[in-house]
Amino acid sequence: MRTLKTDIIPKHQTFVKVKGDQALNYEAICVFAAIGFFLDDDTYYKNQVCLRPGTINTIDESGYLVKSEPWFQWYYSPRDIRFDDALEEFTVLFESIIDQQVEDKKVILPLSGGLDSRTQAAALHYLNKNVETYSYSFENGFNEAKLSEQIADVCKFPFEAFKITKGYLWACIDQISKINGCYAEFTHARQMAVIEALKSKGDVFSLGHWGDVLFDATVDEQLSDEEEVSLILKKIVKPGGLQISKALWKSWSLEGDFTTYLRERVKNLLSQIDIENSSAKIRAFKSLYWAPRWTTANLSVFESVHPITLPYYDDDMCKFICTVPEAYLADRKLQIAYIKKRNKNLSKIVWQDQKPFNLNNYKYNTLPYNLPYRIINKISRIVKGMMGKPYVQRNWELQFLGEENSKNLEGYLYDKAFTNLVSKEIIDDIYEGFRIENNVKYSHPLSMLLTLSLWYKNNN
Repeated sequence: MRTLKTDIIPKHQTFVKVKGDQALNYEAICVFAAIGFFLDDDTYYKNQVCLRPGTINTIDESGYLVKSEPWFQWYYSPRDIRFDDALEEFTVLFESIIDQQVEDKKVILPLSGGLDSRTQAAALHYLNKNVETYSYSFENGFNEAKLSEQIADVCKFPFEAFKITKGYLWACIDQISKINGCYAEFTHARQMAVIEALKSKGDVFSLGHWGDVLFDATVDEQLSDEEEVSLILKKIVKPGGLQISKALWKSWSLEGDFTTYLRERVKNLLSQIDIENSSAKIRAFKSLYWAPRWTTANLSVFESVHPITLPYYDDDMCKFICTVPEAYLADRKLQIAYIKKRNKNLSKIVWQDQKPFNLNNYKYNTLPYNLPYRIINKISRIVKGMMGKPYVQRNWELQFLGEENSKNLEGYLYDKAFTNLVSKEIIDDIYEGFRIENNVKYSHPLSMLLTLSLWYKNNN
């Protein structure tokens, strides 16, 4: 016998066997198609599970899971504490975590125009660490790298900007399908486009994943149990997700209906979280089920070239969050205050989510103050479109649109073997919907078909 202890938010998915036939878990695959990640401990197979976060697991000599018991359960016990004291506690904790994680290694810090990596930049600069930075922007999209470079310049970190180009996915899709095991769709892992260039950088990644969830409110009012379930479903079900999942459910002759099945599963999982505050409860749900099964799935891309560290995933950080009043987490208050405390110049750089405003004036991102920017931005997009350069906001636009992309995509969708799993009728319906009806609505179902096609190819 051996035991495996999982972190509160694991940075790896650990799969083990359970008793039963090696049959496909069609219900789990339907959920995967709807939301983009496997829920709870689901996998592709009924006789395999993913170890749950915050558990101690007993594995027998044959590799079968014998027992799984929680060692940590999310809670909400807000302390009667001044904001300045909470900020000081966060400062000490955050910097000690980063210091212990990266030690004296050369750090690779992916930067964005948001707050999570900016908070890390402030800490790494204050701790006088050896840091290399980079960022990427979509071809013909918002120049996110421009904001990232400004952050790097303030901290005097070396910086490199990359462009995510049209059609890069097809040269590396087999590689990424093996790296993440097809447990996440491929168009979100844009780091795969620059992975070769990252091999020569630094010793260890410091990644900012999940900071935006831990350090913000998830809802600003108390909800009923049913309202909480509805909100979770609204957050996790992707556009077009129900359509593909219902079609798969019907084609595989599963009992009942998919919508009821998914709602009942979410309701059951949510009911097991012993937290009354809706915001804290929904954060706990996302940290239990979304982070370990979606966010974590593509961390393997980074780890394929260098070790990874994640300060926001740290067990002590999660425990700290459970004791901080929601009012201090809402609107990213702690992170903003920390950045201003450690490096005021970083607070003057535009906050991408609130552009063109920064951390000092983002509350003016409302009418009429933001009207001039919105008008200019819209005109700019229209002009670019008229010049044959439509504005790109999402990775799938670069990987799925255009004649060459279509040829590559069709090669996977209409692979003869894949139709043994997904009927040609479903593939035709999704693909035609994407091409003719609404490519935004059908982009997720199309991406899930591509993911399932690669999984089927790799495992049959």
